[in-house]
Amino acid sequence: IIGIAGVEGNGQRPLMRGLAGLHAAQGTLTLKGQTLAHHDITKRVAFMPSDRHIEGVASGLTVRENATFSSLQKFADFGIMRWKREYRKVSETFSSLAVKAPSIEAPILSLSGGNQQKVILAREISRDPKVLIAAQPTRGLDVGAIEFVHRRIVAERDEGRAILLVSLELEEILSLSDRILVMFEGRIVGEYTPSATPEELGLAMAGATTHEAIA
Repeated sequence: IIGIAGVEGNGQRPLMRGLAGLHAAQGTLTLKGQTLAHHDITKRVAFMPSDRHIEGVASGLTVRENATFSSLQKFADFGIMRWKREYRKVSETFSSLAVKAPSIEAPILSLSGGNQQKVILAREISRDPKVLIAAQPTRGLDVGAIEFVHRRIVAERDEGRAILLVSLELEEILSLSDRILVMFEGRIVGEYTPSATPEELGLAMAGATTHEAIA
């Protein structure tokens, strides 16, 4: 898990969207030494956006539709949707993630913020990505939902996924990250271990240092 720390507005959003293939950017993206074309990025990189209401869910769709709209090809044979297969997969995933919903056909907006976030997480990991970008994954959630999301992010790391965690909460960055990068004015200005203090990170976030904590 690589944590990106920084004051909001210092380039985190274009970085995340560029890595997820949603924002035009210069340069190349490589994964395990292989340069990825755009269609490779969308297949291998999953993205949990920072604002679940604007970018994370389609407010006019049901819970089921929000859980599967990015991977419908998995439930189709020669262009024909296999609805039973989709229902079964969604039900199994929701059970494993403890998603609480009146039914999978309920409107997505009828769910609590924590359960909407679980639906987004379920949708993204069901694609079996190599990289998961989690932007502000616990913003606006209660304590129980925060703990669940944290455990799941760590579990995804333990299963072999690379995680890019972007958060404005230093405690979240320090508790989950294996490496910490600090952004200031669109640039990486420091690299730290989880043993770094909030004071060290705060100085870097304010642009007061370009100290490289890891040689």
